[in-house]
Amino acid sequence: MRVDGNEGGTLHYFPNSYSQWEEQKEFTEPGLSIEGEADHYDFREDDSDYFSQPGNLFRLLTADKKELLFKNTAAEVGGAEIFIQVRHAHNCYKADPAYGEGVAKALGLDIEEILKK
Repeated sequence: MRVDGNEGGTLHYFPNSYSQWEEQKEFTEPGLSIEGEADHYDFREDDSDYFSQPGNLFRLLTADKKELLFKNTAAEVGGAEIFIQVRHAHNCYKADPAYGEGVAKALGLDIEEILKK
């Protein structure tokens, strides 16, 4: 097991809002020859729809499960900086307006103010 602190509270995901752990293409491993060239696939190149699938899933939830989702989201995201809470609620709104409104309300945010940004 690690005994070096594992970077402490440093963010461990990419992308993030603090420009930590930026991709360093100069350290990319070379492609492997497997019946042609194989390389890392950048899924972002042909995927711009990040909202349909979570919106579809949200609409499948019953009213009580939606409320539980709002409550759990507020519990997890509520400790983040406000701009991150706002961004999250706005992304939820893009998936489904009721989803964004519920998350904003649970976080104590005004959805109308979020949509102006």
